[in-house]
Amino acid sequence: MRKEVSADKKRELPPVRRLLAVTVCLLVAAFASACGSEPEKPPLTTSITQAAAEAPGGEVSITIPGTLAADFTVLEQSAKGKLGLAIMPVGGTQFVGLGKWTTGPAWSTMKVPLVVAAERKNPGGQSYAVSAAITASDNSAADSLWSALGTPREAAQSVQAVLREGGDSVTVVAEKPKRAEYSSFGQSEWSLADQVRFASKLPCLPGADKVVQLMGSVSATQQWGLGSVFEAAEFKGGWGPDTDGAYLVRQFGLVPANGGSVAIALAAQPDSGTFSDGMNLLDEMAGLISQHLGEFTGGSCPAR
Repeated sequence: MRKEVSADKKRELPPVRRLLAVTVCLLVAAFASACGSEPEKPPLTTSITQAAAEAPGGEVSITIPGTLAADFTVLEQSAKGKLGLAIMPVGGTQFVGLGKWTTGPAWSTMKVPLVVAAERKNPGGQSYAVSAAITASDNSAADSLWSALGTPREAAQSVQAVLREGGDSVTVVAEKPKRAEYSSFGQSEWSLADQVRFASKLPCLPGADKVVQLMGSVSATQQWGLGSVFEAAEFKGGWGPDTDGAYLVRQFGLVPANGGSVAIALAAQPDSGTFSDGMNLLDEMAGLISQHLGEFTGGSCPAR
């Protein structure tokens, strides 16, 4: 089910089809073998076939319509800041990324694998902290879960092991904070590409049922981005300032689509540096995705 997207969040394609076709060609060149620019042709569509999760030998496809790529280009050109978007079906093996922003501190999005690690070590034993860390993004609760995993090195290794199991073979979870006023795990570098890979496998990981459920019950004050548009979304946001005080706002989650679910990772670094402008940019990206959701094919976890 989708929430209604306000008119001011909807963006129409410019009438000049030839220009858009060329723009889309540049955006999806990595995924298409050829790209035409004749104005009479319909918007380009790139299809990526991936190994299926539903059954051996099956296939699940994700299609990034040329209209989405073109719409995203229009949004990015008008946005006052850097944007990033990555999409991948649950159970898939390939992702599609759009936008100039690609990587940065995880901030509170890293609380998701942290909670999975905490639940595995002590199932049901820290229910309040687990719930608060996800639904309210409570930092004290997350810190208590981190401490319960052992020494900083043991905690980092436990969270990193969850990432590896979730298909992220790159991200290193920091043992010590780079900036003393913020958590070490939140300052770990986490790219959109690695984050969406992890998100696509999250619902399939043993012991992750609780965290996915909580991601569907996020506090009303944090219902921006995916939460501003999709009623059935399961998501977690993260935000924080750089050393100059300029905010990065990011989010990842799962959204129902035809045939299953898709994993989505979003990020915005507004020129103004304000948290509110970052939220608004994520709202706009989520609204754009909702307009094209019917063109996606989702996936599901393999049978155990």
